[in-house]
Amino acid sequence: MKTRLAQSLSSSAVTALYCCLLRDTVALAKSLRGVTIAVVCPEPDKNELADFLGSGIEIRAQEGDGLAAGLTSVFAHFTAVAGQRVIAFNSDSPHLAASVLEGAFESLTAHDVVIGPTHDGGYYLVGAKASHPSLFAGDGMGTRSALDRLISRTRALELPTAFIEPFYDIDVAEDLIRLSRELELAPQRAPRTAAWFKEWKQAIAHLKPGAL
Repeated sequence: MKTRLAQSLSSSAVTALYCCLLRDTVALAKSLRGVTIAVVCPEPDKNELADFLGSGIEIRAQEGDGLAAGLTSVFAHFTAVAGQRVIAFNSDSPHLAASVLEGAFESLTAHDVVIGPTHDGGYYLVGAKASHPSLFAGDGMGTRSALDRLISRTRALELPTAFIEPFYDIDVAEDLIRLSRELELAPQRAPRTAAWFKEWKQAIAHLKPGAL
């Protein structure tokens, strides 16, 4: 749930938004060729997500609590097959171009880690081709230091790291307003989320940058 958005939008609006973001993100992943798609979530959410997304998508319960533990379990599980390149990205950047994800996979042919920074000091994407248990330990997930801490760990582990273009995810009012304007011009980038903006147009009109 987008807790910071919930401070200015109704819970029903935020829930509907999250559902649209997730469906559009899965559709984005499905548009890539030759990839296996999985959604990783806390154990209590596994059955609900499986019902929501339907067949054809692997739903895997993470090990441990919190986002850092979730990412650690993602790479431990999916890199168990030698040579497997794994990209983990969030569910609130469905407007990301598929070419960015393809570029991230390509970067892993020559690097051990790939990172997609956000403009607020975090990251929307991280990829690796092996498990590094300490990579996300204490990295301040959800803070403005998350990216710096991740980079410090890649350096400490001596992991050659590639960076793809900075982007933004949907955390605060400014992000939502920006996405609304972009999808008004190109709704095909995230059609379900674009439809959400039309449905909740009046509520969005009251949002102001810095309101959250």
